[in-house]
This record gives sequence, structure tokens and C-alpha cells, in this order.
Amino acid sequence: MPSSSPRRSSPAAGAPDERYVIPNLRNACRILKLLGAHPDGLKTADLARDLGIPVTTTLRIMTTLHLDGFVRKADGRYELGPVLIQLGTAALAGTEIRDLALPVLQRLTETSAETAHLAIPCDDRSLIVAVQDSPHPLRAASRPGYLAELHCSSTGKIFLAYLHAQRLAEVLPAASLIARTPHTLTSFAKLKREVELTRTRGFSLDDEEYHPGVRCVAAPVFGSDGQVVAAIGITASMVRFTPERLPEMAGKVKTAAAELSALLGYTGTAA
Repeated sequence: MPSSSPRRSSPAAGAPDERYVIPNLRNACRILKLLGAHPDGLKTADLARDLGIPVTTTLRIMTTLHLDGFVRKADGRYELGPVLIQLGTAALAGTEIRDLALPVLQRLTETSAETAHLAIPCDDRSLIVAVQDSPHPLRAASRPGYLAELHCSSTGKIFLAYLHAQRLAEVLPAASLIARTPHTLTSFAKLKREVELTRTRGFSLDDEEYHPGVRCVAAPVFGSDGQVVAAIGITASMVRFTPERLPEMAGKVKTAAAELSALLGYTGTAA
């Protein structure tokens, strides 16, 4: 005789398993969605009431979201914060820019015979979203999905120079300037000069600062509003990418970045 006790159904293939859900993390997601539907913001009591969450729990969640920039508070009301703008931009860039960039990266690799890559800013890192490998058997480029530090990667230096130049100390506290190689810039003063040089010449250089024996050069990609939205770079062994080739390689990278910028609607006026 079959049992009359209820049976827990197994989750469908590919569906999330409710057993692993973190309740307050889900509540935080629900709060963010609710705030998205209320541009004028909501008070903590409103959020707690509308979502059926205890006020004390809601307050703790909001304090955490506020500290990490996911929400901002004005006149006692919470609104969606600036971090979500950055993440949303990165999400769009990671799909739209990547599709436009792939042919550009392919041509860059063909003309340079080296590995080309595309990165977008992601909080305090540089996110590699596309890579076109060189024909050489020895390759040193990171794979798509890799998050590189800003202070020692060529694409990261682009974002420092064009997005964070006025707040370097905030984005890169001294403790974050980790030496990945003996050539990594760990002095804030030297890094500031490097950022200024990057803007002056229109390209950045990673001179064995991320990986020993590897040199990288990158250039900024501008969106239609004149803001830097990505960076295109070349990564190569120092055996092939000698100092004498820097002008040539930098020129190729800047040309590729300008091509992608034009595809994104950039008309030549930086914001």
C-alpha cells in the first residue's frame, strides 16, 4: 500500500535546488528588484512591509547593501546605488561589445601575429571577456572570465587612467598594490606617473609586471558618450615583443581600439 506522506519532488534538470538557497541573500535580491520598480526610493519600513521581512532583518540587509554601494540613501529613503550601474554596464558590454570586438581582435592578431584580448571594467578589476590566440605555440594571455588587477595589467592601467584618475587612492589603497613580479609598480607615486603617461600617449604598457617574460600593450575603447567602456590589448613573449617593437605594436592596438570605438558610435570627442 503506498505511503500517504508527502514526497519532496526533485528539482528539474538545470533548475536551482531550493535546499541551497540563502534566505537573506534572496531577500536582498527581492529588495533590489523592488527598489528598481520605485525610482523615488523606499524607506526601510516600507520594504519590510511590502516584502514581509522583519524590520530588523531589513535594516541589516540595507546596511550591508549600502556599505557595498548597491543602494544609496537620501532623505531616509533607499534607492538603487552606483555599483548596479557599473555592473549593468559591464553586463551589457560583456555581450554587445564582445560580439562587435571579435572580428577586430581577429584582424589585430593577423596583423601582429600575437594574442589579442578585450577587457571591460569590473569594479576594481579588469575583466577579460574575449581572447584571440596568436598562431605561436607559446601563449601567455589570460582566458575569458579572468579578473586582472588594475595596477599591473595593461588593460587595468587603461581603466585607471581614463576612469579612475581622479580617485586613485580610493580605488587602489596601498595594501592592494601587490607585487606579482619584481617589475610590478608598488609605489603609489610611480603608479600615478604611469597613469598620467598612459593618458598622454594613448596606450598603456605592462612591462613584465603581471607575468615574468611577458609584455602587454593596451588602448582605450570609447562608447558613443565618450566614456571608456573597454580596452583592447596585445600580449606577447618579450622574446618576440622587444622594446624596439613597442611603437609598432602600440600603433596596431590603438588602430584596433579606434575601430571598435567607431563601431560603438564614438565620434572622436572624449567625455
